[in-house]
Amino acid sequence: MKHIFIGLLATLLVAACQPHSHDAEGGHTHNADGSHPAAESELEALAITLYTAKTELFVEFKPLVVGQESRFAAHFTTLGESFKAIGEGSVTLTMSGSAGSQSITADAPQIPGIFRLRMTPEKPGLYKLVFDIKTPDYTDQVVLDSVTVFADEKTAIAQQEPESGGGNDITYLKEQAWKIDFANQPVQRAAFANVVKTSGVVITAPGDEETVSAKTAGIVRINKSGLFEGSSVGAGAVLFTVSSQGLTDRNAPLQIQEARNNLAKAKADFERSQKLYNDRLLVERDFLQAKNIYENAQSLVASLSGNYGQGGQTIRTNRAGFVKSLLVTDGQFVETGAPLALISKSKKLVVKAEVSQTVFSKINGITSANFRTGNGKVYSLAELNGRLVSIGKSAENTLFIPVFFEVDNKEGIIPGAFIEVFLKTNAQSAALVIPASAVMEEQNSYFCYVQTEGESFQKRELKIGGSDGQNVEVLSGVVEGERVVTKGAYNIKLSTAAGTLPAHGHEH
Repeated sequence: MKHIFIGLLATLLVAACQPHSHDAEGGHTHNADGSHPAAESELEALAITLYTAKTELFVEFKPLVVGQESRFAAHFTTLGESFKAIGEGSVTLTMSGSAGSQSITADAPQIPGIFRLRMTPEKPGLYKLVFDIKTPDYTDQVVLDSVTVFADEKTAIAQQEPESGGGNDITYLKEQAWKIDFANQPVQRAAFANVVKTSGVVITAPGDEETVSAKTAGIVRINKSGLFEGSSVGAGAVLFTVSSQGLTDRNAPLQIQEARNNLAKAKADFERSQKLYNDRLLVERDFLQAKNIYENAQSLVASLSGNYGQGGQTIRTNRAGFVKSLLVTDGQFVETGAPLALISKSKKLVVKAEVSQTVFSKINGITSANFRTGNGKVYSLAELNGRLVSIGKSAENTLFIPVFFEVDNKEGIIPGAFIEVFLKTNAQSAALVIPASAVMEEQNSYFCYVQTEGESFQKRELKIGGSDGQNVEVLSGVVEGERVVTKGAYNIKLSTAAGTLPAHGHEH
């Protein structure tokens, strides 16, 4: 059988090892060991894999011959974070060329992902096969250029190329890949930075926190039931009440009452002084002194009774956020000015990376960074809307130099958390890179799985360079344009360890 693997921008012809057998209904099966049955005639079937930005097409059919019905087993996969079979929709196959055109439509897949199409070519020549896909979610078009329709089977057999060996290929069926979290991605050349890997800690950004303090001495009552560290609070929310009622010392209600009594006396003295001053019976100095005593008494009453209700003085937060630290317990005595809680907006955070002095020469070349959180998620500095804030200029009493980044708060990035930091320095040009998720380790060696055709894979040993947490520089083992498995590689590894494939075939 002839196998053809075609990318989005280029066509790659690859001869594969397993011949496919198409029965009277256009299907193909696999033997118990994963190989395909021998072909029923000398005309060997083709297996072609094509990609667009949205779709993968893996299609099997015998070379086209005038007057002979051609049966296409077309496997359609939707690309994305995870590759899945197209379960709904229609596919129209159009064959067009200088000798004319004809088309056929499959209104639905025979089983999810697999469409069966039949067409009988009428005239020999060079044609283009166009697969138009319509699903509830999107439309797409996959094009196979330069397909020959032969005048007769003898001519087709004479022009087919001999098969090359593919003994290292691993068969992993589409039906298997569709059931797992599977994806692949082309190997690319891209600018890749020299990376310094280190650790870091997340801290709160300056100005992002508010300390809620007691305005008077007394007993603290937590006003909001269920107030714990991590609780959300709104701007102006009453968090605490501080009351000194019943205390023998610094009893606020008594102090307020005393201040009000003094205010009443000061007011009466001022009003009497004002009348005498107006009648020119009191000198200005004595009048101004009475006025000053009265105004001071007013200010003292306002200060003592501000936010002080029947239950005590209420303590509010000035900003919305969450309780980072709850510094008191219910019923605790506090002095005036004592901190009660820390409220954080948590919109901005700071990542403090500790860089060894051994790589000090690279620090001034830092341009960006990636961060891997405890849940394995990797963020770039751009994804976090972040920026490099500062680089430490001293390593006094420590072996490390701090580097600070300001970032947005995202899932998995919380104050106090330790994270992995990949500091990017001077960028290289045109490095060969693959996603870090494609790389597997085995006995101190690195490898990946390359999809050589729709259902064929090869295990490749890799020689790798640096890693920025998202991508890995590959020095050898793969070439640009090949597609490496980024999700599901472990399942492929397990299938090879089992020694045999599931005893089932495609249901065409």
